[in-house]
Amino acid sequence: MKNILINDGLSQAGKNQLKTFGFNVIDEKISQNKLSEFINKNSICVILVRSATEIRKDIIDKCPTIKLIGRGGVGLDNIDVNYAKEKGIHVINTPSASSQSVAELVFAHLFGIARFTYHSNRTMPLEGDLNFKNLKKNYSNGIELRGKTIGIIGFGKIGQEVAKIAIAIGMKVLYYDLYNEEEKITIEFHNTETYSTNVVKSDFSNTLKNSDFITLHVPKQKEALINKKELETMKKGAIIINTSRGGIINETDLIESLNNRKTGYAGLDVYEDEPKPRIDILMNEYISLSPHIGASTQEAQDRIGLELANQINQLLNG
Repeated sequence: MKNILINDGLSQAGKNQLKTFGFNVIDEKISQNKLSEFINKNSICVILVRSATEIRKDIIDKCPTIKLIGRGGVGLDNIDVNYAKEKGIHVINTPSASSQSVAELVFAHLFGIARFTYHSNRTMPLEGDLNFKNLKKNYSNGIELRGKTIGIIGFGKIGQEVAKIAIAIGMKVLYYDLYNEEEKITIEFHNTETYSTNVVKSDFSNTLKNSDFITLHVPKQKEALINKKELETMKKGAIIINTSRGGIINETDLIESLNNRKTGYAGLDVYEDEPKPRIDILMNEYISLSPHIGASTQEAQDRIGLELANQINQLLNG
């Protein structure tokens, strides 16, 4: 029987599907420094990871039983993909399964910031009974998203899902992408009706300069994409959201820009120093925070599990 190690978790639907296909599922969290030993001892042919576990050249070289590496999610920056493929190892991921979930989290942050609910949820338990009128006054200067411009940096599957929501609520969309010059966006409604429109690529500087909101959807970068220069290019009071990878925004420059009130607010789901974000990020009153949960919905996890299981079955049993 072919042994599969699920090292960073998988939905029950995915595990059940793997068992149906005849695989032996080992659902354990093995520490990075003991991973090679465990793989060899248990003749693991498939290892499934998320962002926590790294599969680098050393593990690939030490573990000849590995036939397939699966990543539940989009990014593959924690896997030496090219080297694995050179060794004849399949590398798979699930680029579409969590796109909707991440896009909805972007708007959870945007709506929360626009109406200050991210902040009032902190203060109401402390002051709501004694300071209600002042809190009402403090939080009564919100804005609407309809009619505003959202700039999307990175227009892959997640960026396009963000665009669908934005268009559906009446926002103007600008986007910058290294590859996609023009995309047809089709919005599907619950009654099977659809609406389609084309959106055309803008340049990076123009997207920053003319957007009320900026949202980032790019792979892990060697250095920050958004630094002091880019924050200065953005509109005064603009809001920036990062649900992609920590380190894409220079956090020191972001804090300075927020405290100087050049940047209005930020929404962060990812951080430079995960799993211990810096305290001045966590305590900043202008930042809406979530703990790297972009893809973590029940629906997305089921889609990820089933998609991985089906790909593994096709590649190893097909």
